Amino acid sequence: MTRLGYQIPNFTYPGVGPAGLFDAVAAQAREADTSGFDTVLVMDHFYQLPMLGEPDQYMLECYSLLSALARETSTVRLSALVTGNTYRNPAVLAKTVTTLDIVSGGRAQLGIGAGWFELEHDAFGIEFGTFTDRFEKLEEALQIVIPMLRGERPTLNGERYTARDAMNEPPAVARIPVMIGGGGERKTLRMVAQYADESNIICPPADLQRKLDALAEHCDRLGRNRSDITVSWQKTACIAPTVEEAKADLVAYFGRRGLDLTSMSDDEQAVWLANFVWGDPDTVAEKFAEMLVPGIDGFTVNMPANGHVEGRVALLGDALGPLIRQPTASVNR
Repeated sequence: MTRLGYQIPNFTYPGVGPAGLFDAVAAQAREADTSGFDTVLVMDHFYQLPMLGEPDQYMLECYSLLSALARETSTVRLSALVTGNTYRNPAVLAKTVTTLDIVSGGRAQLGIGAGWFELEHDAFGIEFGTFTDRFEKLEEALQIVIPMLRGERPTLNGERYTARDAMNEPPAVARIPVMIGGGGERKTLRMVAQYADESNIICPPADLQRKLDALAEHCDRLGRNRSDITVSWQKTACIAPTVEEAKADLVAYFGRRGLDLTSMSDDEQAVWLANFVWGDPDTVAEKFAEMLVPGIDGFTVNMPANGHVEGRVALLGDALGPLIRQPTASVNR
């Protein structure tokens, strides 16, 4: 299960064009594979997200990329964080993820969510629909995908999807864990309790306990043991051998986005840096230790500022691996 995942959220790196792009991504995956990470995850999008860059920045198709990364790694699980359910027929998705499991020797994981980025839906001619539409699609999809991953042949005559005795041969090498991403307390966390092995939550610290309580309540109502579900909290980091180097990496990153941190006041800088856990290894490890609260089993961490810099991913894995491997506090589940 994912207790320390490395997510790759961006594919636009200084001086790297299409010909060198896979090598730059694979280098990060190999560093994660040999440090403290247990999972490597990539985004399932076609355009870059607005919080990370412009839509026309590089974005690789996730399952082609994950299959290639299977040959570059040996221990980490491989997953989307998370698959946009709207982008693929659910039976085809089950086949795709099972193929990833086979080519990786049993290391595939299904991360899935309802989908939310309207721009790429419209541009690619994929039906977006309403919030309700997308969550109804997700629930029906799970009733097809999960049985197929488990070697069953589901039949479903749903409002959104249909399947008839859908086969999935050859079967997976190993049991494929299912992670549902998102922190919606009424719909998403209920589906986690009903269908998933893992939950990946993105939320501010002030909202975290409420979401953990909501998940526990859904588990109680459905008769699910809350301790059977691994919960990771998504974070963004920038680590370097020294605090000064980490700050320089952040200055360079924001500079590539047209923002000059050095010309800002301390208060203005704080606004832009608020979403990063940054500093040297000791500082970063200390901050993550503070966030490893009861109910949280680990983290998925991305490094958009400097993950492409040689050695930075390994530095983060080495810093956080011992923290995650230590027994976590027992929680009231």
